[in-house]
Amino acid sequence: MRALVYEAPETMILREVEAPSPRPDEAIIRVAYSGICGSELSGFLGHNSLRKPPLVFGHELSGWIESVGEDVAGLATGTPVTVNPLVTCGRCDYCVSGRQQLCLQRQLLGAHLPGCNADLVAVPAASVLPLPDGMSLRDAAMAEPAACAVRAVETSGIGPTSSALVLGAGPIGLFILQILEQYGVVRRFVADLNPARLAMATAMGATAVAPGPDGVAAAVLEATGGRGVDVSFDAVGSPQTRRDCLSSTVPGGELVLVGLHTDETSFPVNSIIRSQVTLSGVFAYSAANFRTALRWLEAGRIGLQEGVVVAPLSDGPQWYARLVGGDGAAKVLLQPGHDDQDADADKRA
Repeated sequence: MRALVYEAPETMILREVEAPSPRPDEAIIRVAYSGICGSELSGFLGHNSLRKPPLVFGHELSGWIESVGEDVAGLATGTPVTVNPLVTCGRCDYCVSGRQQLCLQRQLLGAHLPGCNADLVAVPAASVLPLPDGMSLRDAAMAEPAACAVRAVETSGIGPTSSALVLGAGPIGLFILQILEQYGVVRRFVADLNPARLAMATAMGATAVAPGPDGVAAAVLEATGGRGVDVSFDAVGSPQTRRDCLSSTVPGGELVLVGLHTDETSFPVNSIIRSQVTLSGVFAYSAANFRTALRWLEAGRIGLQEGVVVAPLSDGPQWYARLVGGDGAAKVLLQPGHDDQDADADKRA
C-alpha cells in the first residue's frame, strides 16, 4: 500500500509500505479522507516531541472497513465509518469515569501509532464508529476536530448570557464558534491574522476584532465597551495568543487553553490571582464528546463547507508546507486511493 512517511523535519515522502494485518481485536480501515491537523504542523517542522520519524501522520479520518480480526463482532466489511483515534486502556479510573482523554496509557494514531495518511490503517475495533445512514464521508472525517471543540466549550461552562472570544480561526476555532452558537452564545468575537479564515468566522455570525497598534486585547476591550469577555478560547497556543486571551478576559472570567503550538508561556501570575481568572487546560475529548460531534455533523448543526480542500495523498507534502506557510484553507483532506474509487466514495457518502 501507499503511505505518506514523515522522514525528517519538513520531509515527507510517498512510499510503498507493507499493508497492515488486523490483530484479533482490530479493524483495518480503507481510508477515504485523512485530515491534516494543526498539531501535526509542528511535528512536520520537527518541533513536536510526540512525532518522531519515520512515522505516518494522520488521526482524522473516514473510510470503510476492509477487514476485521478474529475476535471482532458486529462490524461488517464495507461499512462506512469514522474512528476515534485516541486509544485508551478502558479500565483505569479516568476511562471508567468518562474521562478517556486523561488515560495515562493513551496513544494517538499518527503519533504513537501509524496514522491514516495511507491507503489502509489498523485501529482498535472498539474505536470504530459506523456512520449514520446517508452521512457524508467528507463530513465524518472532521469528527475529531469537532470533538475537540465540543470538549472545549463543554469544559468552559459557558451559557447564553456570556460573551466569548475565540483567538484563532483554524478548524478547531471555527468549530468552537459554531458550538458556542449551539449553546446559545450570541456575543461571539473572533481574531485571526489570516483574512480568509477571518471571513469564514464572520460568515458564521461572529464579530471580528481587528488588532490595532495596541494589540488584540485593546481591540476586544473597545468592541465590548471596555469590559472584555467572560470566556476566551486560545485556539492557537502561542505565548502571545495566550497572553492576549488573558488580557481580554473579565475579572472572574475564564481562559480556556486549547492550542498546543508552543509549550512554554509566561503569565503575570499576580494579575491572574487578583482578577480571579480561571485558566483551564483542555485536551482532546471524551468518547461521549466524539459521539456528540458525529451526531451534530450528521444533523448539519455544525460543519465546515467553505475553505475545505480535498487533495490526493501524493500532494500531502506540499499541503503540509503550504499550511505551515500560512495558507488560509479551513481544512485540508487528503484522499488516498484512485480517482475511480474516489468517485464511488462520493456516491456512497
